[in-house]
Amino acid sequence: MDNLQILLDAPIFSVQLLIDGLLVGAIFALVAYGMALVWGVMNIINICQGEYVMLGGFITYLLFSWGISPFVGIPVAFVVLYLVGWLTYRVVICRVVEQDLFISILATFGISILLQQLMNQLFTADVQTAEAGLGTAFLFNNMVTVPWVKVVGFVLALSVGVVLVLFMGRSRMGQAIRATAQNARAARIMGIDTDRVYAVTYSINAAICGAAGALVVMTWVVQAFQGLAYTVRSFMIVVVAGIGNLPGVVVAGLGLGAAESYAGFLLGAEFQTAFIFSLLVVILLWRNYRLRAQRKVLR
Repeated sequence: MDNLQILLDAPIFSVQLLIDGLLVGAIFALVAYGMALVWGVMNIINICQGEYVMLGGFITYLLFSWGISPFVGIPVAFVVLYLVGWLTYRVVICRVVEQDLFISILATFGISILLQQLMNQLFTADVQTAEAGLGTAFLFNNMVTVPWVKVVGFVLALSVGVVLVLFMGRSRMGQAIRATAQNARAARIMGIDTDRVYAVTYSINAAICGAAGALVVMTWVVQAFQGLAYTVRSFMIVVVAGIGNLPGVVVAGLGLGAAESYAGFLLGAEFQTAFIFSLLVVILLWRNYRLRAQRKVLR
């Protein structure tokens, strides 16, 4: 209640929280778009989504520890995670992509546990961050602070989203991915190599998460067992926005970022993760209510 009173007495704090939430919400939307891509094309809920984000962050941190600018880690993490995604598909995902959705959930959950343990062994369980060194902007008579790294992350996240839209709409592979998402059997009859499409789709998702992880390690911190929170965020955004709805994913991501920013201030940082999981339960109950209402209308 004290924090709520602060917001009422000093509205400028609300501006600070809103700006922070919107800036980081773009990164959430970026990760969620990768999940929506895999879910829509391959009918797989990728439980190891957050682990790919953490791995991209650790790659960027490793470069930073070697004296290399963390911004170099963005393309490096993108490429490395693309290769990791391709390998993961060829070893595991290709065997479950045509199976029941529950089978793919178990498979990707196993991958997430494996990645957590590998990152724990390679990078330890310590919290790591990479200082971008860009400084901070001061607004409204120095009452609001905006770290430039968050602004850069916001712009890069939206830029990657635009590039993905252009790729999906204009490239041959993008058109093949869209055709496979609509009807995989018809796509195979038309001569599309759906196995290759699935491999590229899953690899692109991992690469997007890698680039997002590079932004996360510069904006916040990464830790070997912290990936689940990003998986849950991505799942919530996709459920709210709908599969294949990029504008909806962006709006839902920004909204989640703002809501989480306010929740962290009002409830305390120790309850921020609990807020995320509680919000997931509320969203699932809401979606279930909507689906029941639609079924009653059809009857």
